[in-house]
Amino acid sequence: MELRDQIGDALKTAMREKDTLRLSTLRLINAAIKDRDIAKRGEGGDGADSGVDGTEILQILGKMVKQRQESARAYEEGGRLELAEQERSEVVVIEDFLPRQLDEAETAQAVEAAIAETGADSIRDMGKVMGSLKAKYTGQMDFGAVGPMVKAKLG
Repeated sequence: MELRDQIGDALKTAMREKDTLRLSTLRLINAAIKDRDIAKRGEGGDGADSGVDGTEILQILGKMVKQRQESARAYEEGGRLELAEQERSEVVVIEDFLPRQLDEAETAQAVEAAIAETGADSIRDMGKVMGSLKAKYTGQMDFGAVGPMVKAKLG
């Protein structure tokens, strides 16, 4: 089942069960996907009619998780614990649709494999390695943390 369909089914289930937190978060996810669909249509080109694909949806979800984690930290620092908790609750709902995150050892192994696969031997090849990782592991690793790891291995 396509990710877009899974989100739609989860939305219907949340409506039936009157799960307000899950419902509002799923509506936010749908809105973000539709915004990207509209932007893609505006860009035109190939595949503009079909909307965003599964990989782009994973990127949208990953971005939403990161935004909510940052907001939760900011709310905690400001002493707004109830808002921080709400952000964390939304993260849990969003993560239901993301693939399992790779642990540190799996991430390191994936980086080594990508370096070997691309034949990277210097820092100038970092873009190739990151591109390879993003193609295979979108939604499964934090590329903000992976970048320095790749840089350290190539540098």
